[in-house]
Amino acid sequence: MSLFEADLGEGRQWSRVGDGYCVTRKPRGLDRSAFPEIPFAAMEAIPQGGAYAPVFTMKPPEAIASGTYFERGDILVGKITPSFENGKQALVNDLPAPFGYATTEVIPLRPRDDGHDPRLLFFYLLHPDVRHYVAERMEGSTGRKRVPENVLLDLPIPLLDLEVQVAMADALEAIQQASSAESRCELMAQDLKRSAMRVLFTRGVNGEAQKETEIGPVPESWEQMPISALGQIITGNTPPTKDIANYVNGEIPFIAPGDIEHGRAITWTEKFVTKKGLEKSRPIKGGATCFVCIGSTIGKVGFATAQVCVTNQQINSIIPNDRFDPLFVFFLMTYWADQIRKEASPSPVPILSKGVFQQIEIFSSVDKVEQKKTSTVLAAIDRKIDLHRHKRAVLDELFKALLHKLMTGEIHVADLDLSALSPQAFSEVAV
Repeated sequence: MSLFEADLGEGRQWSRVGDGYCVTRKPRGLDRSAFPEIPFAAMEAIPQGGAYAPVFTMKPPEAIASGTYFERGDILVGKITPSFENGKQALVNDLPAPFGYATTEVIPLRPRDDGHDPRLLFFYLLHPDVRHYVAERMEGSTGRKRVPENVLLDLPIPLLDLEVQVAMADALEAIQQASSAESRCELMAQDLKRSAMRVLFTRGVNGEAQKETEIGPVPESWEQMPISALGQIITGNTPPTKDIANYVNGEIPFIAPGDIEHGRAITWTEKFVTKKGLEKSRPIKGGATCFVCIGSTIGKVGFATAQVCVTNQQINSIIPNDRFDPLFVFFLMTYWADQIRKEASPSPVPILSKGVFQQIEIFSSVDKVEQKKTSTVLAAIDRKIDLHRHKRAVLDELFKALLHKLMTGEIHVADLDLSALSPQAFSEVAV
């Protein structure tokens, strides 16, 4: 049920955002020259998805030709498409000056009095039903539509006492902070993985000496070889799309470049093929390394996890032979991806043909025990990254559900126990 169709329950009623908030206006007679620098927030500096603080750039007054005036405590709402739909907004709790300026494509809102907690309105504006309601009322030409100020001010919002607003905002903020903590841990784990790869693929796991090569230092025992030495190379193809029997109700993953996140296992695909489509494809099996060899994303590397899958013609896949551990090949190709990308044809659509791709020289361990030790270390870090991603996804879903239920009165803050999400619980989070 839509938020605006919900029964708010006994004692609750709808109000307007404009009853409690107004658009911040620049005071008459403001002398900007009295300030050596003024904080400025461009649209790209406005966060997206629930973070409060924009990233300010300090500018001298004369460098700000135009902009939207705002003050500490204001909510900055991105008003142009697709910024509004994507949730670009900020809550200016800290400001290194009495006021600031932002892009002209934001609307600054501030409470009319002390009876309102702007954090709750900030979270309310992230509700999917709210964004859909406002987006339907945007004005302007296609691609340049904007939210009129009056639409935000006339937006329905439950009328709540300040004490209730604060309690609800505290609960929602706790979830957002927990989600942010998981995001930080994920970034730390990604940094750890990059550092580990540099060490493992330049020094190895056995502490041996290094040798210098044209593409950088590698362990002394590692051998130079063409990519084809790693296993069979298969270039994908696309089953005829005109025959819907190749795709309708298909269950076999069809991997395209957009399904690949560089250096990660491929766990989801947008399209699937049927058994009939499989007969017209060049199938690969789980454990293959997929390398994008055509287009703007050339060099992306993914690891096939499905038992059987197919790829399109932009991807060359490596089916490792018995000399190589499949996960090691995947991490090895991820590490060498930037170097391999340089061999692509210098054309508007860069291409690494199968013939060129399989002859590119790399360095690799030929000791399978070392290979497995290497892949074990990196796979453990990947599991850590996945764990933080999963936790963040769960918290994001919890935020959406709780926001809806709190606003409609289906759940009351007094019924919640969010002690596990307290700042103390995340103060010692480490990778």
